[in-house]
Formats: sequence, C-alpha cells, structure tokens
Amino acid sequence: MEMVIGMDADLIASFKKEIRGEVVMPSDGSYNSIRKVYNGMIDKHPGMIVKCVDVADVIASVNFGRENDLLIAVRGGGHNGGGLGLCDDGMVIDLSGIKFVQVDTSNNTVRVGGGNIWGEVDHATHAFGLAIPSGMISTTGVGGLTLGGGVGYLTRKYGLTIDNLLEADMVLADGSFVTVNAKQHPDLFWAIRGGGGNFGIVTSFKFQAHPLKTVIGGPTLWPIEQTEEIMAWYDEFIHKAPEDLNGFIATMVIPGPPFPEHLHNKQFCGIVWCYTGHSDKFEEIFKPVLDKKPLFQHVGEMPYPSIQTMFDGLLPPGLQWYWRADFFNKLGTEIRSAHLKYGSKIPTPLSQMHLYPISGAAGRVGNTDTPWAYRDAKYAGVIVGVDPDAANAGKITNWCKDYYNELHPHSSGGAYSNFMMNEGQERVKASYKHNYQRLAHIKKHHDPNNLFRVNQNILPSS
Repeated sequence: MEMVIGMDADLIASFKKEIRGEVVMPSDGSYNSIRKVYNGMIDKHPGMIVKCVDVADVIASVNFGRENDLLIAVRGGGHNGGGLGLCDDGMVIDLSGIKFVQVDTSNNTVRVGGGNIWGEVDHATHAFGLAIPSGMISTTGVGGLTLGGGVGYLTRKYGLTIDNLLEADMVLADGSFVTVNAKQHPDLFWAIRGGGGNFGIVTSFKFQAHPLKTVIGGPTLWPIEQTEEIMAWYDEFIHKAPEDLNGFIATMVIPGPPFPEHLHNKQFCGIVWCYTGHSDKFEEIFKPVLDKKPLFQHVGEMPYPSIQTMFDGLLPPGLQWYWRADFFNKLGTEIRSAHLKYGSKIPTPLSQMHLYPISGAAGRVGNTDTPWAYRDAKYAGVIVGVDPDAANAGKITNWCKDYYNELHPHSSGGAYSNFMMNEGQERVKASYKHNYQRLAHIKKHHDPNNLFRVNQNILPSS
C-alpha cells in the first residue's frame, strides 16, 4: 500500500493537470477545513483530497489511485457515522462539486448529481409539487443515503430511497464508465440498491419522484416514565395505520428552543409524525394518538421540505457522534424495559434513540429483490450519543454501547448500514444476510482487488 506522502512530486504535478477541480494537499491552507466531516469524532488525515467537478475528474482520480496503489475513500455529503468518506494517508475522491438537480415533469423523474445533499434536491423538486423518499436531515448526502437504502419519513408510503432509484451513472474500479438500470448491467443495478459504495463511484442518480407538496407532521411527547406503555401501543398502532401516516418513536431529551421552557433538559418518549394524505382525513386517523394524552404536541401542516429540515438546526456539522444500530421484529417486554432504563439516563441533550418503522411500501419489496435483507423487520433502530464537546466523547460512547448491548440480544441480528460505524466484517455479513454471497460475487466481477474498500466492505468472493 503506497502513501501519497513521499510520492514523486512530478507524478502529483502531472495528475493535477488532469483535474479540472482542485487537488488539496496537507500543505495547503484549506486542507484542515476540507478534511472535516459531519461527525466531529472523526479525525483523519488523507494524503490528498481531489475535489472533482465532473465525471472526467472521477475517472482520472480512480485511475491514478489504482495505478499508484493508493487507499481510496469516496466522499459525498460526508455524513457517514464512521467517517467512511475519509481515510488516512490515501486519496479522498470528493464528489461535492458534482451537483445538479434536473426535474423531468413529463414523467416525474429527477436526475441528481453524486455530490448533492438532500436539501438541494427537496428545494428543486418542491417547486414542482414532487418529493423523493429520503432521510431525516437535509444536509445528508444523496449518494451515501441512497446506496445504503434510504429510510425516512416517506418509507411506509413510497418505500426506501432505493425503491425509487431508476438508474445510475458509475465509474468502476478499472476506470470505465457505465449506466446501470433494470436493462443495462442489471447485476450492478441490483447491487448498488443497498450494497453501499462497494461497486463503483456513482456520479449521478435518476429517481422516481411522487406528487407531494405539504405534509402534516411534528412531535408528540410523553414523560419518559410512560415509555413502555407508549411503545406497546405504538407497536400495535403504526403498522396497521394507513400508509399515509409515518411516525418514528424515540427516547430523547428536549435540548431547548423552539420547545417551551418547561420541557427543556427533561427526558421523553417521543414520536415524530409525518402524514402525506388528505388533510380532511387526518383528524380521524390521528385520534388514537391524541387519546394517549401526550404531554406536548406540535403537529401541523407544513411544506414537505420543512419536515426534512426540522432537526437541521439542532444537529449542525461538527458534533461528536457515536452510533449503534439494529433491526427489530417487535417491541417486546425486554426491549421496552431497556428503552425505559436507558432513555431515563440519556447523558447529553442531543443523544437519542430512534426506531423507524419498516412496513407498508418498504415491507412489500422482497428480501432478495434488493440487497436490503431486512424487509420483514418491523423497525430499523439507532442509538446515537451526540454532544458538541469532545470531553464528553467517552460519556456518550459508553451510554450508547451499554444501551446497544442490552438491546442487541433481542434484535434481528444485522443493522441498517447507514446507521453503522466501522464495525468489522461479521457485522457487515449479518446486515446483508442471505444477500451477502451474491454481493461478493458481483464485487469480484467488478472490483476484484477491492479498490473500493473504505465502506461497509463486501469482500470479493474467493
């Protein structure tokens, strides 16, 4: 494995001439700000960051990295929990300069650049009364979220993000460029719908969008002491509710404004709702929620981009993050009591646990139709320790690990890859289950030397 440091200066100079974007070296003044990612706990020092502006830059970078045996990381939005958009010593191929959103109103499809973030996509599609299912935070990158699956507010109604992916343009490990869809390179098209960045660098995505202008959404809160009761009720209610209604359940602390002062710094069991149906039916559908007498509710009509940005202000880039995740089939007694126990001792105001329902449209896709192997799980769960202060890194990490260790024996085994840190090969295998072998076979065909390995890595089959 070569390092960029100590590489022949003429070689680097001639590579720079091939790139229309910018090649940032450790000696450059902008290096320290550019190497930062969303998770402030990640502190990696790449040998070179290539800020690509087009496909030609990506091809040149892949070829240079491969020919010089460099470790390659690929960065889109930089939101990855484990910091897998960066590496030490090697080359980072940064796609943040490849941005465009093109809406085709004749068939409601949308073409998006590999470096876009979801807020940019929502802004462009909203003008046409359209939306693409994505995540929960608008600063998340389109590439990472999509390639890992894409769980969010529209999962029950329109499926995962990958269920709405029609096509992608990719640069492969040998530097070749391909367009993949149901007819062209169907094996690759299957693999990238959940298999992560293992198979190549996606420079553009084509999605099916759906008519959606406004939603009715927002949080309802109950005292943390009611966690077990509310979770048992929610477990029964959410999967039988009309698919227009989504709501993820959480243990959380109210950190401060815009919430009223009497709620600040207290622990709650909360549900954040998002309803996409006709407003005249909402009251009747939502009545069982209000019958549970929430202590606080702030649920109202808003443009779809508003719910997507609701938590952006609380979770800016640069906070310390520690992640742990699992899938769950049901919220049984042991699970509910663990949520009460750890939800009652959340260490910092931004640390939280979420359970996202996987049912409705997402649950109707087969377990082998895409690499996303847990279509029959009822929840994708995630625990995050979050705090602005690096001095609290140990505190948030320990709480997160303890919470996870108590829940994991009652889980379905694997985790949603976008919620994972760098947790090793066995964890990756558990998360792809029966689909792992097929992924490994496709990996061997398209990336036999595992050039793209700074990710939730699928090893080429031997």
